[in-house]
Amino acid sequence: MRVPDDVPRPKLHDVLDWTEGSYAYAADVLDFIPHPVVSPHRPDLDQDPGLSDEWWSTLRRALARLGQATGVRTTIRDGWIEKAFPQFLGIPGPGKVERTTGHGDLHWGNITAPLVILDWERWGMVPVGYDAGLLHANSLLVPGVAARVRAEFAPVLDTPAGRIGELAALAEMLQAVARGWYPELAPHLGARATELTGVKPPAPIASEILASEPSL
Repeated sequence: MRVPDDVPRPKLHDVLDWTEGSYAYAADVLDFIPHPVVSPHRPDLDQDPGLSDEWWSTLRRALARLGQATGVRTTIRDGWIEKAFPQFLGIPGPGKVERTTGHGDLHWGNITAPLVILDWERWGMVPVGYDAGLLHANSLLVPGVAARVRAEFAPVLDTPAGRIGELAALAEMLQAVARGWYPELAPHLGARATELTGVKPPAPIASEILASEPSL
Protein backbone atom coordinates (compact mmCIF):
# COMPACT_ATOMS: atom_id res chain seq x y z
CA MET A 1 0.00 0.00 0.00
CA ARG A 2 1.29 3.46 -0.82
CA VAL A 3 1.84 6.31 1.60
CA PRO A 4 -1.46 8.16 2.21
CA ASP A 5 -1.82 11.23 -0.01
CA ASP A 6 -2.18 13.65 2.92
CA VAL A 7 1.23 12.78 4.41
CA PRO A 8 3.49 15.72 3.44
CA ARG A 9 6.21 14.28 1.21
CA PRO A 10 7.69 14.75 -2.28
CA LYS A 11 5.39 13.28 -4.93
CA LEU A 12 6.88 10.36 -6.84
CA HIS A 13 6.50 10.91 -10.60
CA ASP A 14 8.52 8.07 -12.07
CA VAL A 15 11.12 5.41 -11.35
CA LEU A 16 13.98 4.92 -13.79
CA ASP A 17 16.00 1.69 -13.93
CA TRP A 18 19.02 0.99 -16.08
CA THR A 19 22.16 -1.12 -16.23
CA GLU A 20 25.72 -0.38 -17.27
CA GLY A 21 27.95 -3.39 -17.53
CA SER A 22 27.62 -5.40 -14.33
CA TYR A 23 25.96 -2.57 -12.38
CA ALA A 24 22.23 -1.88 -12.00
CA TYR A 25 20.86 1.54 -11.10
CA ALA A 26 17.52 2.99 -10.02
CA ALA A 27 16.48 6.62 -9.69
CA ASP A 28 13.26 8.14 -8.37
CA VAL A 29 11.89 11.27 -10.05
CA LEU A 30 10.43 13.38 -7.23
CA ASP A 31 9.07 16.86 -6.65
CA PHE A 32 11.61 19.56 -5.88
CA ILE A 33 11.05 20.73 -2.30
CA PRO A 34 12.01 24.39 -1.78
CA HIS A 35 11.60 24.41 2.01
CA PRO A 36 14.77 24.37 4.12
CA VAL A 37 15.74 21.19 5.96
CA VAL A 38 15.56 21.65 9.73
CA SER A 39 19.16 20.41 10.18
CA PRO A 40 20.99 20.66 6.84
CA HIS A 41 24.44 19.51 7.97
CA ARG A 42 23.76 16.73 10.50
CA PRO A 43 20.90 14.38 11.40
CA ASP A 44 20.85 15.45 15.07
CA LEU A 45 20.11 18.92 16.41
CA ASP A 46 22.65 21.26 17.94
CA GLN A 47 20.28 24.20 18.42
CA ASP A 48 16.56 24.86 18.81
CA PRO A 49 15.00 25.49 15.36
CA GLY A 50 12.02 27.29 16.92
CA LEU A 51 9.31 25.19 15.27
CA SER A 52 5.71 26.35 15.60
CA ASP A 53 2.84 24.59 17.35
CA GLU A 54 1.27 24.10 13.91
CA TRP A 55 4.43 22.35 12.66
CA TRP A 56 4.32 19.90 15.56
CA SER A 57 0.62 19.25 15.01
CA THR A 58 1.26 18.55 11.33
CA LEU A 59 4.03 16.08 12.20
CA ARG A 60 1.76 14.29 14.67
CA ARG A 61 -1.00 13.99 12.08
CA ALA A 62 1.42 12.85 9.38
CA LEU A 63 2.80 9.98 11.48
CA ALA A 64 -0.71 8.98 12.57
CA ARG A 65 -1.86 8.82 8.95
CA LEU A 66 1.25 6.93 7.90
CA GLY A 67 0.52 4.39 10.60
CA GLN A 68 -2.76 3.56 8.84
CA ALA A 69 -0.98 2.17 5.76
CA THR A 70 -0.79 -1.64 5.81
CA GLY A 71 0.76 -4.46 3.84
CA VAL A 72 4.26 -3.04 3.49
CA ARG A 73 7.65 -4.62 4.20
CA THR A 74 9.13 -4.97 7.68
CA THR A 75 11.88 -2.37 7.96
CA ILE A 76 13.33 -3.03 11.43
CA ARG A 77 13.86 -6.78 11.53
CA ASP A 78 13.28 -9.12 14.48
CA GLY A 79 16.69 -10.75 13.96
CA TRP A 80 18.45 -7.41 14.31
CA ILE A 81 16.48 -6.51 17.45
CA GLU A 82 17.37 -9.83 19.09
CA LYS A 83 21.09 -9.20 18.50
CA ALA A 84 21.16 -5.43 19.00
CA PHE A 85 19.41 -5.19 22.37
CA PRO A 86 22.03 -7.24 24.26
CA GLN A 87 24.95 -5.88 22.23
CA PHE A 88 24.12 -2.17 22.42
CA LEU A 89 21.71 -1.86 25.36
CA GLY A 90 22.89 -4.69 27.61
CA ILE A 91 19.41 -6.21 27.94
CA PRO A 92 17.69 -9.22 26.35
CA GLY A 93 15.63 -8.72 23.23
CA PRO A 94 11.89 -8.22 23.83
CA GLY A 95 9.62 -11.22 23.65
CA LYS A 96 7.13 -9.33 21.48
CA VAL A 97 7.48 -6.33 19.18
CA GLU A 98 4.32 -4.48 18.14
CA ARG A 99 4.66 -2.77 14.77
CA THR A 100 3.09 0.04 12.82
CA THR A 101 3.86 1.59 9.46
CA GLY A 102 6.51 4.28 9.82
CA HIS A 103 9.11 6.33 8.00
CA GLY A 104 12.07 4.39 9.40
CA ASP A 105 14.61 7.24 9.25
CA LEU A 106 12.94 10.18 10.98
CA HIS A 107 15.75 12.56 11.92
CA TRP A 108 16.22 16.31 11.58
CA GLY A 109 18.03 16.05 8.25
CA ASN A 110 14.97 14.42 6.69
CA ILE A 111 12.29 16.95 7.63
CA THR A 112 11.71 20.51 6.53
CA ALA A 113 9.92 23.60 7.84
CA PRO A 114 7.15 23.98 6.68
CA LEU A 115 6.83 20.23 7.13
CA VAL A 116 7.74 17.88 4.33
CA ILE A 117 9.18 14.47 5.19
CA LEU A 118 12.05 13.43 2.91
CA ASP A 119 13.97 10.21 2.16
CA TRP A 120 11.46 7.36 2.08
CA GLU A 121 13.86 4.50 1.29
CA ARG A 122 13.25 2.79 4.65
CA TRP A 123 9.53 3.26 5.12
CA GLY A 124 7.67 0.16 6.22
CA MET A 125 6.68 -1.73 9.36
CA VAL A 126 8.68 -0.44 12.34
CA PRO A 127 8.28 -1.01 16.09
CA VAL A 128 5.57 1.19 17.61
CA GLY A 129 7.32 4.32 18.89
CA TYR A 130 10.40 3.84 16.71
CA ASP A 131 9.96 7.00 14.59
CA ALA A 132 9.25 9.24 17.59
CA GLY A 133 12.03 7.55 19.54
CA LEU A 134 14.52 8.16 16.76
CA LEU A 135 13.56 11.82 16.51
CA HIS A 136 13.85 12.13 20.29
CA ALA A 137 17.30 10.50 20.27
CA ASN A 138 18.45 12.98 17.62
CA SER A 139 17.21 15.85 19.82
CA LEU A 140 19.06 15.03 23.04
CA LEU A 141 21.66 17.80 22.64
CA VAL A 142 18.80 20.33 22.81
CA PRO A 143 16.80 19.41 25.92
CA GLY A 144 13.90 21.73 25.14
CA VAL A 145 13.29 20.09 21.77
CA ALA A 146 13.75 16.60 23.23
CA ALA A 147 11.11 17.46 25.84
CA ARG A 148 8.79 18.69 23.09
CA VAL A 149 9.17 15.43 21.16
CA ARG A 150 8.37 13.48 24.31
CA ALA A 151 5.33 15.64 25.03
CA GLU A 152 3.96 15.45 21.49
CA PHE A 153 4.35 11.68 21.26
CA ALA A 154 3.72 10.73 24.90
CA PRO A 155 0.60 8.70 23.98
CA VAL A 156 2.90 6.38 22.03
CA LEU A 157 6.24 6.61 23.86
CA ASP A 158 4.73 6.20 27.32
CA THR A 159 3.37 2.72 26.55
CA PRO A 160 5.14 -0.65 26.86
CA ALA A 161 5.14 -1.06 23.07
CA GLY A 162 6.43 2.49 22.55
CA ARG A 163 9.21 1.93 25.05
CA ILE A 164 10.43 -1.03 23.01
CA GLY A 165 10.30 1.11 19.87
CA GLU A 166 12.32 3.87 21.52
CA LEU A 167 14.86 1.32 22.73
CA ALA A 168 15.16 -0.04 19.19
CA ALA A 169 15.91 3.50 17.99
CA LEU A 170 18.50 3.98 20.73
CA ALA A 171 20.12 0.63 19.91
CA GLU A 172 20.47 1.66 16.28
CA MET A 173 21.95 5.01 17.27
CA LEU A 174 24.40 3.31 19.64
CA GLN A 175 25.37 0.97 16.82
CA ALA A 176 26.20 4.08 14.79
CA VAL A 177 28.26 5.37 17.74
CA ALA A 178 30.26 2.12 17.63
CA ARG A 179 31.04 2.92 13.99
CA GLY A 180 32.37 6.36 14.87
CA TRP A 181 29.25 8.50 14.43
CA TYR A 182 27.63 10.95 16.89
CA PRO A 183 30.59 11.61 19.25
CA GLU A 184 28.76 14.54 20.92
CA LEU A 185 25.50 12.67 21.21
CA ALA A 186 26.97 9.36 22.44
CA PRO A 187 26.89 10.03 26.23
CA HIS A 188 23.32 11.35 25.99
CA LEU A 189 22.20 8.25 24.10
CA GLY A 190 23.77 6.04 26.76
CA ALA A 191 22.17 8.04 29.56
CA ARG A 192 18.74 7.83 27.94
CA ALA A 193 19.09 4.08 27.45
CA THR A 194 20.08 3.69 31.11
CA GLU A 195 17.10 5.80 32.16
CA LEU A 196 14.75 3.46 30.30
CA THR A 197 16.33 0.13 31.24
CA GLY A 198 18.24 0.67 34.49
CA VAL A 199 21.27 -0.88 32.77
CA LYS A 200 24.32 1.00 31.52
CA PRO A 201 24.91 0.09 27.85
CA PRO A 202 28.05 -1.92 27.09
CA ALA A 203 31.11 -0.18 25.70
CA PRO A 204 30.46 0.28 21.96
CA ILE A 205 31.86 -2.45 19.74
CA ALA A 206 31.57 -2.12 15.97
CA SER A 207 29.02 -4.47 14.43
CA GLU A 208 27.88 -5.15 10.91
CA ILE A 209 24.38 -6.38 11.81
CA LEU A 210 21.81 -4.30 9.96
CA ALA A 211 18.42 -3.14 11.17
CA SER A 212 16.99 -3.34 7.66
CA GLU A 213 17.93 -4.87 4.36
CA PRO A 214 19.97 -2.58 2.08
CA SER A 215 17.89 -0.83 -0.58
CA LEU A 216 18.14 -2.42 -4.01
